[in-house]
Amino acid sequence: MPKSDNDRCRAHISFVVGIDYWGQGIVTTALKIAVSKVFKEFPDLVRIEAKVEVENKGSQKVPENVGFLKEGLLRKYGFYKGEIIDMFIYSFLVTDSML
Repeated sequence: MPKSDNDRCRAHISFVVGIDYWGQGIVTTALKIAVSKVFKEFPDLVRIEAKVEVENKGSQKVPENVGFLKEGLLRKYGFYKGEIIDMFIYSFLVTDSML
């Protein structure tokens, strides 16, 4: 859901799926559905962001397979299992084309 006030033009999306369902395309399909609907339902929204752990190659494929653009590296950005980790940031704009 988009933020309020000055941040209402962007939203953040994240995903988690159980290990038994990895590699089946479930999250990619769900993300494609969500992206196509959210821009219609929130007319002020122009950007969706996703942050993914650098070490999680499988999760990086999800936004890439939808058409998100990897914008860069966020150094020492997240906290995971007791450690501060680097994360990639991805974006999808209302003007982008889905894969």
